[in-house]
Amino acid sequence: MSRYDAPLADIRFVMYGLLDAEREFARLGFADATRDVLDAVFEEGARFARDVLAPLNRVGDETGCSLDKATGTVTTPPGFREAYAQYVEGGWTGLVASAEHGGQGMPHAAGFPIKEMIDAANLAWGNFPLLSHGATEALAHYGTDWQKEVFLKPLVDGRWTGTMCLTEPHCGSDLGLLRTRAEPRRDGTYAISGTKIFITAGEHDMTDNIVHLVLARLPDAPAGSRGISLFVVPKFRVTRDGAIGERNALRCGSLEHKMGIHGSATCVMNFDAAEGYLVGEPHKGLAAMFVMMNSARLAVGLQGLGLSDRAYQNAVVYAQERLQMRAAGGAKFPDKPADPIIVHPDVRRMLLTCKALVEGGRALAYDASLQLDISLHAPDASEREQAEALVGFLTPIVKACLTEWSIECTYDALQCFGGHGYIHEHGMEQLARDARITTLYEGTTGIQALDLLGRKVMLQKGAGMKAMLARIRGFCETHGGHARAGQYCEALSALASQWQALAVEAARRSEADPDELGAAAYDFLMFSGYTCLAYWWARSVAIADEASPTPAFAQGKQATARFYFERLLPRAQAHAAALAAGAPGLMHLDAAAFDAGR
Repeated sequence: MSRYDAPLADIRFVMYGLLDAEREFARLGFADATRDVLDAVFEEGARFARDVLAPLNRVGDETGCSLDKATGTVTTPPGFREAYAQYVEGGWTGLVASAEHGGQGMPHAAGFPIKEMIDAANLAWGNFPLLSHGATEALAHYGTDWQKEVFLKPLVDGRWTGTMCLTEPHCGSDLGLLRTRAEPRRDGTYAISGTKIFITAGEHDMTDNIVHLVLARLPDAPAGSRGISLFVVPKFRVTRDGAIGERNALRCGSLEHKMGIHGSATCVMNFDAAEGYLVGEPHKGLAAMFVMMNSARLAVGLQGLGLSDRAYQNAVVYAQERLQMRAAGGAKFPDKPADPIIVHPDVRRMLLTCKALVEGGRALAYDASLQLDISLHAPDASEREQAEALVGFLTPIVKACLTEWSIECTYDALQCFGGHGYIHEHGMEQLARDARITTLYEGTTGIQALDLLGRKVMLQKGAGMKAMLARIRGFCETHGGHARAGQYCEALSALASQWQALAVEAARRSEADPDELGAAAYDFLMFSGYTCLAYWWARSVAIADEASPTPAFAQGKQATARFYFERLLPRAQAHAAALAAGAPGLMHLDAAAFDAGR
């Protein structure tokens, strides 16, 4: 069975060394977010993840959720409900929520390590409170005063959970095609009717109520995405004064049978004239829903990171213990009948790949969360604007790259176990199965790629990318002569210039041929991810000697950075070459010819 111990040393290295979070939090007005407080939060989160959630990971996979079709109620796996009660009792649900709504008012960046720990320990369980945060954000931005009073406080204190109801059976990411209807009633409520699928935690037994945020169309709605409105539809009816009424006209029709995350309730939700309230303005629901989606996309990126780290941890332990053959240069452990497999180059290739992508990805993700805090709380308006552009630019990179890399890392870690990785008892195959969903939900990798290149670079004139390029160039100018990091600055500076040129060329081509945007998007996304990690690895080397807890930790950072630049960063050039090839090779084949060989 796989274990999990939170990587507290690396979390501290990123938070206090790379991001200087304690100083930043003080500057942004978070007086209580001191290092002592943060360390206590991280240590308690690590204990909860290790002792409470991790032991339930296999239970959730083997038992799954069950649906009583007669009542539409869902029962979660053994121990899940009790773990959630401990989670609520510990105050974790309100960690980063505002004090105004009953939360603890900590910065978003302080919550990211806790989220990573939860997902590494038990991804399926972590999905139940996942969307409550996004629901809280959407209602805080767009809800009326009474909606904030009635719905936000129970969500923040964990008595209720939230969902995000977008997808329908006939449409996925193309929300302009949705058919769910919202009929106005005389009392100011709306009758919501339709079917939503793939609804995470749409029904469960952990809380007294579930708050569904539902996209639907009013009778006078224009066609397409401009005709979408957002509604709050509780499982049990809630009046404007907060009184709880009878069961609403909605229920779980079925549970999806999934490849992984068996302990997470993925529901088909049927709304049959269910009572709901309009959130925000009519026909403006998509903007409100984007608040939830962006929150969820960063959160799913953390899911990929957490699974990668847990897989890596277990592969390292196995590689240090498993004896097989001798090292090519002679016995490294002559007192043993064979050497542990960690001496073999190919095992080291897989382990170092995991280590480089996990630790670099952690810096990338945590930085995005800090930029979110800066965008909300910086004293200067121009700084807030730049941080908002930067976090918007980084969000699709975090979501897509950390989840794509999670598939690679969980499979590489499994491979280190050989045949033992393929069997159930070591728990590695569950991590690989669970990781597979992360590239799919909350926007597939292709959707993230189009968002990055089409919206964040082209429509928004590259504001976030310019900010990222400025950071890279500033670092290279400052550290070009650094004893350790200077060796990477020339390559990093050239990479930044190439990145900018690729964006300009993709924009130029798409003006002549609309297919060029879609043809370039994936490779541009991956090039962006590898470039961002190069920046964070160079920065890690620059501070390793003074910010590391031990000399061995610093040496690990320096060696892993070398591996990254020599072995992983060259992948970026393959993506650049594919991007340069353009759309013709993708679009030339006639659709009918794909099955011509049958």
